[in-house]
Amino acid sequence: MSLPGDCVLDGRVLPVTEATIPAADEGLLRGDGAFEVVRLYAGRPFALDDHLRRMARSCETLMLEADLSGVRDDALTAAGIADGADLLLRLVVTRGGHRIALLEPMTDYGDSIRLSVETHQPTPLLRAAKSLSYAANMLAARRALERGYADALLVTPDGRVLEITRSSFFWVEDGQVLTPPLGDDEILDSITRRRVLDENDVVERTVTLDELRGADEAFTAGTSFEVLPVTEIEGVGSFDAGPVTRTVMERIRARVERELSES
Repeated sequence: MSLPGDCVLDGRVLPVTEATIPAADEGLLRGDGAFEVVRLYAGRPFALDDHLRRMARSCETLMLEADLSGVRDDALTAAGIADGADLLLRLVVTRGGHRIALLEPMTDYGDSIRLSVETHQPTPLLRAAKSLSYAANMLAARRALERGYADALLVTPDGRVLEITRSSFFWVEDGQVLTPPLGDDEILDSITRRRVLDENDVVERTVTLDELRGADEAFTAGTSFEVLPVTEIEGVGSFDAGPVTRTVMERIRARVERELSES
């Protein structure tokens, strides 16, 4: 499916090929800015207010002044451009004071996901921010693809499991759903993660990569795909897409449908 040829830049609708920001904008030069990715269901933005609240937190952490009311207006304008399609909507604010609302295609992961493992130590100053300084995550994802995996599970140097490059991680033991705790904001406070916790009995617990060998199931939760089974973790083993994971998938699908019907 081809994408709409227009985007929203600083409140103006214009062709993507003509949308530019100054070369001196430190959002480009230094990755100094914040972003969110919102899912559009048939052109309707899901959990937009939650995403904007998280963007506000990111901006506060980065000491970045941003027109979040303008970001909201841009998001709604871009949703109109989507013309009823299922797309992702990337919202960006830069240190140079620019706002971008860009439509992107959905990523097709299939029915499940296989994960490589990457050692990663989050930057303390950025732990509370979804910032444009995202090169480490993207590098981990590219390295995963090179090794034949769909994405990477990020693990600290001492072996603690954190999250996946662009989504949250969960596992199942004896029927119990578990997930690493947010801790000192080493893990992103994911919009979908919150809903998994709301709709299911979930225990937050630190886990090491070695301890995951005792898991019965594993899954990931994220904006672009809701919930997907994890069928393999590099060096840990394989998992079946079991009944607990399927129940979580069904509950999140019902939650999304309910929220869309109420909006």
